[in-house]
Amino acid sequence: MNFLNEANKIKDQLIALRRDFHSHPELDYELFRTNEKIKNFLESEGIEYKIVAKTGICAIIKGAKAGKTIGIRGDMDALPLQDEKKCEYASKTKGKMHACGHDVHTTILMGVAKLLNSMKSELNGNIKLFFEPAEETTGGAKIMIHEGVLENPKVDAVIGLHVEEAINVGEIGLKKGVVNAASNPFTIKIKGKGGHGARPNTTIDPVVISCNVVNALQTIISRELPPTSPGVITVGYIHGGTAQNIIPEEAEIGGIIRTMTTEHRVYVKKRLKEITEGIVSSMRGSCDIEIEESYPCLYNDDEILKVVNNSAEEVLGKEKVNILENPSMGVESFAYFSLERPSAFYYLGCRNEERGIVNPAHGSLFDVDEDCIPIGVAIQCTAAVKMLKEL
Repeated sequence: MNFLNEANKIKDQLIALRRDFHSHPELDYELFRTNEKIKNFLESEGIEYKIVAKTGICAIIKGAKAGKTIGIRGDMDALPLQDEKKCEYASKTKGKMHACGHDVHTTILMGVAKLLNSMKSELNGNIKLFFEPAEETTGGAKIMIHEGVLENPKVDAVIGLHVEEAINVGEIGLKKGVVNAASNPFTIKIKGKGGHGARPNTTIDPVVISCNVVNALQTIISRELPPTSPGVITVGYIHGGTAQNIIPEEAEIGGIIRTMTTEHRVYVKKRLKEITEGIVSSMRGSCDIEIEESYPCLYNDDEILKVVNNSAEEVLGKEKVNILENPSMGVESFAYFSLERPSAFYYLGCRNEERGIVNPAHGSLFDVDEDCIPIGVAIQCTAAVKMLKEL
């Protein structure tokens, strides 16, 4: 089957789906309308499914012949952002917007479902479809895995994609090895002794302590990690005090750690704690440190990535497949799948300068060239079928 030709035959249907999702964005796990629309679609196609992770969906296409099982993931949730675009499909919900392309990912997965289901008599194995909620918040993938989507039948590999506004439509980007960073949000509460701003000698100033901590934390990346291995410690806020002439009792620091390897993730968390406690103690204060376990690193498996690469070359041509040198410091909940099964995650170009589609994701003007939708469907279908034959 020429999947690009078949995807283009249903392109108008897919664009209508995408625009409907875009006009009615939902957040986190509150994806009730989105969930209902996907369920209705799957039922109309005769595809089995079950509800997982509150409003997530795991569907399965059972091939006529025994074989491997390939998982394909599409995330569904939007962002708490006002849509400022002037177009007929702009968000109709104030303060909510599909500003990261998850409406496209969901639509592509529905297109994949339709095409692969139409040829299930030819499949030597199964296809599982993971419609994931809460990718932008806590990561529905983790709950989906906990609820068993990778078992019964056991999933042998997982593939996923993300639209990318820096890559032209009609092209994709592939990254070997580490694709996305791990993240660890942190909160540091520093306790001192409050008092009058005119008599600092009678106080223990938590604001001054906080400033020292913030500066010192930056040396973990610059002086303790190899220069060839990227990492970031971002301090997003310092809160403390109520007036210019009052030294407060407490101050709070909030930020996030981003690392590219599991080893560095463990090391940086350890050093953040040690350095903070050391500085605070030396300046006569005390502290409480909370480091959250957020998304892990996303690793691409060489064998699975090779199949995706070959599939993309078959659909688009070799010259349209860009090999990316650098990983992203952003995080991606697909990483939970990549920790459990051999996986590949790639970037689908959606940029079109002639049409003014150049605005960044997570911005209020974000949009995509919808020509990317059938391309995404075709690559996902081609890769899944190849994996069933080759793994």
